[in-house]
Amino acid sequence: DGCIKAVGQADVIRHQFSGATFERVIDCSGKCVIPGLVDAHTHPVWAGDRVHEFAMKLAGASYMEIHQAGGGIHFTVEHTQKATEEELFSTFKHRLECMCRAGSTLVECKSGYGLNLETELKMLRVIERAKQTMDIGISSTYCGAHAVPKGKTATEATDDIINNHLPKLKELQLSGEIHVNNIDVFCEKGVFDLESTRRILQAGKDTGLQINFHGDELHPMKSAELGAELGARAISHLEEVSDEGITAMARAKCAAVLLPTTAYMLRLKQPQARKMLEEGVIVALGSDFNPNAYCFSMPMVMHLACVNMKMSMNEALAAATINAAYALGKSDMHGSIETGKQGDLVIINSSRWEHLIYQFGCHEELINYIIIKGKVVYQNERCGTMSSY
Repeated sequence: DGCIKAVGQADVIRHQFSGATFERVIDCSGKCVIPGLVDAHTHPVWAGDRVHEFAMKLAGASYMEIHQAGGGIHFTVEHTQKATEEELFSTFKHRLECMCRAGSTLVECKSGYGLNLETELKMLRVIERAKQTMDIGISSTYCGAHAVPKGKTATEATDDIINNHLPKLKELQLSGEIHVNNIDVFCEKGVFDLESTRRILQAGKDTGLQINFHGDELHPMKSAELGAELGARAISHLEEVSDEGITAMARAKCAAVLLPTTAYMLRLKQPQARKMLEEGVIVALGSDFNPNAYCFSMPMVMHLACVNMKMSMNEALAAATINAAYALGKSDMHGSIETGKQGDLVIINSSRWEHLIYQFGCHEELINYIIIKGKVVYQNERCGTMSSY
């Protein structure tokens, strides 16, 4: 059934299963087995890359300057609206395969580059198709409030989402056409303010979606306090979170999904991971894969979390496994190697798992096998002939 049957000392397991036969045995002598990695925040469905904006950022343009000049999210929206479902699925599938080869066995995937109902649903159908046809686990997020559509005010966009998008979404959920897990809003100055964010998140919660949203990224917005109050499962970014917000999140057991790649690429101040951990916040990690922060690799995210956010390697591993699974409401079956949980594993060609973090950008040489639901979905032939430690 794809679940772990037993975990423990080798001699005990051998005795327990002495009469059993196995289709396949993997010799892990001198290797490490860790839980499949969980990427708690990605935007992987889109068309039209933004490599030209990277040059603008390097020349000093800020995220909001690019956004206001018609770039950023709006550039991607324009291309995604024009793309066919087939085109979007093809690139999305390739991106998920890259994430999987880098160790991710469960990924949160957002819509949000449609901004109109038709394109948002197109993106959610693409995500649903991958859920049904691919091995990798997916937690899907409706993020129609990713930006204010051109020609609309934030209030008009909020009304449209509450009166049109969410009822349609509920109808499609009930008919079994799509299955959405989370609701997300970009709560930010010049995008959706605190009151609009509250209205959308509450409406989403009322239709049965988990709250998991962008907050306190570029300006302090009191998003963390709002999330704690609404019973949010997780809040992402939090570069500008207040001390009160951190305390509120700890008390509410609301996970902080930190995105070191974004802070690194946008040259933002790093999220206060240490303060959050010390105050008892559940800290998770995500790649924030999107056209603005192009990174598939959770091992690289963990490395950046250790170096730039001062997390220990143990903390980073927990943040990229059990805590990230918690942020998606899936820690009952994902994120750790325990009897009864889903058999999602990464086998590393090294005698110490820490090499996955220490060897920056070298996961392609280190990851030997990816196993999802007890099935080998990726085997790296190169690991058979060389040693990585």
